[in-house]
Amino acid sequence: MTLPTPTIAPDSFSGRRIGVVGLGIEGRDAVAFLEREGADILRVDQNPERGDWSPDDFSVLDAVDGLIVSQGVHYRTPLLIEAQRQGVPAYGPTQIFLERCPAHVIGITGSAGKTTTTSLVGELLRAAGVRAHVGGNIGRGLLAQLPEIDAADTVVAEISHTQLLRTTRSPQIAAITNITPNHLDQFSWDDYQQLKYRLVQFQDADDRVVLPTDDEIAAAASSRTAAAAVWFGLTPRSGIDLETSVLDQHIVRQGRVVVEASALQIPGRHNLLNALAALAIVGDVVSDEVAARVLRDFSGVPHRLEAVGAIDGVRFINDSIGSTPERTLAGLRATRGPIILLLGGRDKQLPLDPLLPELKRRVRRVILFGESAPSWTAWLSERGVDAVDAGSLEDAFELAADLARPDEAVLLSPGGTSFDAYPNFEARGEHFRQLVRDRSDRIEMGNEVADDV
Repeated sequence: MTLPTPTIAPDSFSGRRIGVVGLGIEGRDAVAFLEREGADILRVDQNPERGDWSPDDFSVLDAVDGLIVSQGVHYRTPLLIEAQRQGVPAYGPTQIFLERCPAHVIGITGSAGKTTTTSLVGELLRAAGVRAHVGGNIGRGLLAQLPEIDAADTVVAEISHTQLLRTTRSPQIAAITNITPNHLDQFSWDDYQQLKYRLVQFQDADDRVVLPTDDEIAAAASSRTAAAAVWFGLTPRSGIDLETSVLDQHIVRQGRVVVEASALQIPGRHNLLNALAALAIVGDVVSDEVAARVLRDFSGVPHRLEAVGAIDGVRFINDSIGSTPERTLAGLRATRGPIILLLGGRDKQLPLDPLLPELKRRVRRVILFGESAPSWTAWLSERGVDAVDAGSLEDAFELAADLARPDEAVLLSPGGTSFDAYPNFEARGEHFRQLVRDRSDRIEMGNEVADDV
């Protein structure tokens, strides 16, 4: 497929008729922005409760001067193809924000780790007294925040590959945590990589790019930008000075010890890399002392290896963000003790093979749910993995909780997207949380009855 050519937005949308396509978080943010600009807004969404127009109704193109397209709307949607054919401009919210933002912007992308890294960068900057605005793909739109942002502030933006589809601007500091196969149900592997590289493509010599030595594909972004490269990682590379790394079980920055690696509350090698990335991004703006305090206190982001609770000695861990086999693998490696794994959701057409050694070594039972469950159960069973298809997440949870023993973990790290049954991974994770709460309440109620007898 040919990726769309980004369109530069006008200086103002005042008096223009603009269709907002997709009324999720980003679309609603765009509506708030356009209302303040004085535009005439047409809302376009599959859900008639959110939109005035359906994306199946191409006549909307006759009524608008342009479109603002949310990242959740695939660029091969027929309405957008027809808009391109007719010459109706389609703008991306991230492009508009980068054009309008008066402040210094830190943009962070990656196949995994970008939310944790973005959140941690925001915490580090705020602890150092910097007025930081965090948003983007992390769940809070950026366009509607523009009136709150001053030139002296810093914006920390999580930016996904789909938000980069329509950009011709790069942030002053761009960071790529990693690039691994993902979203291959929607993009070719080559297109996906090119979109990630677009984050750095428009930087100049005064900018900075922060890259990992542990990921060759992400590291290759250094040749795609005019910006100076700053490196982080666990793996030394010839001719490269690491800004942040680990030495003798300590996180170090420019050779100085910042904090013990074991002091991190967020578990796993991948989160250690996220912490190194965040430190490299903030640079000397945040002192070693402040950085050490924040790293010790930072407990992570919801739905990312989140310890939801323990029942009768069984730990329940919500890693709903684990929507690829690679993320599931990281979750397995970061979880101690024997594991009962909840796996499933919608297949992204990514290979499950990398999971096999860890499944056979660490996982006592794999319980599958959702759209991919029948095919994944058969595939795993053929390869000697103890796997069962439970149907829904609720049924998978109850089976796992019944089977789990004290000192074991029930880990929700699905390996597939949530879109077969949930609007997003957060909703899936919240359902898991509720299931844990409900089971805990039932057991407590049963214990109270037993005490009264």
